[in-house]
Amino acid sequence: MRSVLVPLFSLYHWLWAFWGALWNGFPSCRLFVIGVTGTKGKSTTAELIAAILAEGGKKTALFSSLWVAVGDEREKNLSGNSMPGRGALQRFLRRASRAGCTHAIIEVTSEGVRQHRHRFIDWDAAVFLNLAPEHLESHGSFEKYRAAKVAFFASLARSKKRERFFFVNASDPNAAHFTEIAERVPGAHLVKFREAPEIKNPWFTPDFNKENAAAALAVADSLCVPRGVAMGALERFGGVPGRLEYVQREPFAVVVDYAHTPDSLEKVYRYLKNQQLITNNLQLTTQNSKLICVLGSAGGGRDRWKRPVMGEIAARFCNEIILTNEDPYDENPSQILSEIKSGIFNVQFPISNVREILDRRGAINAAIACAKPSDTIVMTGKGSESWIHVAHRKKVPWSDSETARAMLSKPNLP
Repeated sequence: MRSVLVPLFSLYHWLWAFWGALWNGFPSCRLFVIGVTGTKGKSTTAELIAAILAEGGKKTALFSSLWVAVGDEREKNLSGNSMPGRGALQRFLRRASRAGCTHAIIEVTSEGVRQHRHRFIDWDAAVFLNLAPEHLESHGSFEKYRAAKVAFFASLARSKKRERFFFVNASDPNAAHFTEIAERVPGAHLVKFREAPEIKNPWFTPDFNKENAAAALAVADSLCVPRGVAMGALERFGGVPGRLEYVQREPFAVVVDYAHTPDSLEKVYRYLKNQQLITNNLQLTTQNSKLICVLGSAGGGRDRWKRPVMGEIAARFCNEIILTNEDPYDENPSQILSEIKSGIFNVQFPISNVREILDRRGAINAAIACAKPSDTIVMTGKGSESWIHVAHRKKVPWSDSETARAMLSKPNLP
């Protein structure tokens, strides 16, 4: 049965992609279309590219997990999908073309590629950022997950556009799989990037944001945006909601971040821990301030392997852990937390300050209530998402940052 259903599933999505392009008049042929792919940093990099191109005088359109923007019009992406199907991307490109945009930036996901949502778009440029294990249940293995990302680069190789640009993060261990595609394309522009120059903007202090900036600058250079203009755009960049977003800095810091993979979680924790060391004049952090995390993991059978790994990472970096719901879907929320907790107690020096508060609002309130001056609270997994997905396909309106602000506005806080 599976041998019949899988090809039918693939054909179904292929036909939707073709019909969407046909119905909307193949709008990508009238735009310079840039796709950004990778495990982490897609939304941020897409935002940076859009900001730089706009600063360079180009009218741009952007489709990311956060925003749908056409010129000066910007609205939140409420589709719940970074790369939606059923012709949504083609409608977006047609709208961009009719609005007079010259460039469109699209976030490209492995699931979107698996469902042919990148098809029938004549791409001009593809950006590869990084690769780490994710969506392994959906794809079957890391190799198949990587193959989906590489397939997007292959679609650019088949594009009808006269010039094609391939941007590859040369520091990623998987870079060769992507450069190999570009090297087989006659006349293709292969641009390898590593790290950005110093940017006078504290938002680019973390290494992972520097990587995103390096990608955006590589695109800008290739599209003849003057380096001074591009750097000016980065220096004025105000950040991305839910990506290392500081709700408050004093007397204790409250941070919201989308980190939901072991690799991204460790990078965020490591950065915040280092910031505490700097703030406390390089004294031992444990003697001065705590890193308090509000941590969960998505349900619905998504990447169960990562739950104990994330618990182990939290135990290594955090002084206090509050486990809570993220998006349980139809899974038992307590079972999800139990799997995270198994990793917490698997480290060499297990942490004792672990609490389970299933209600996410209650977990955030508890973190704020126990914070002292110079502490840092970090809430991960949700970022700027507007819903919590629960059982029976229901979703509850939600905002990590607004929940934290509501608690912080109450009197008698420490």
